[in-house]
Amino acid sequence: ITRIVTPVRLEYTVSAGATQERFLEGLLEGRIIGQRAPDGKLYVPPRGACPVSGEPMRDEYEDLPDVGTVTTFCVINIPFEGQALTPPYIGAAILLDGADLPIFHIVGGVDPKEARMGMRVKAKWRPKPIPSMATIEYFEPVDQPDAAFESYAEHL
Repeated sequence: ITRIVTPVRLEYTVSAGATQERFLEGLLEGRIIGQRAPDGKLYVPPRGACPVSGEPMRDEYEDLPDVGTVTTFCVINIPFEGQALTPPYIGAAILLDGADLPIFHIVGGVDPKEARMGMRVKAKWRPKPIPSMATIEYFEPVDQPDAAFESYAEHL
């Protein structure tokens, strides 16, 4: 025998540090929290160290609105094992207003054929929050004009 195919399952527990704990507690309260880097950029979710310089982040946390702009997206059309959603659906990079780094999430409430860069979206929160990004069920379009490309061009 040179090869075997078998299902594998791996269970593990992740302990959130103080920074992630603060972010997850914010989600439980219906808030999205970011943290300032030494250069003043606001990152979501917060980090212990700046992703650019490696320096410790400032001890400044800020609430961000749950509204943002789709900077890039992908329409998922192909089913795969373990998939939680039924295709087609939209995965997107969403730059929350005031943030300096997009988050990745699902865009719902819109036909995938209507997805576009610059589309303005708002979080649809689950009725029962959990300490996870899954507390935001998805982001849905809002009745606002699309953002100008120049406003998110640095965040692609």
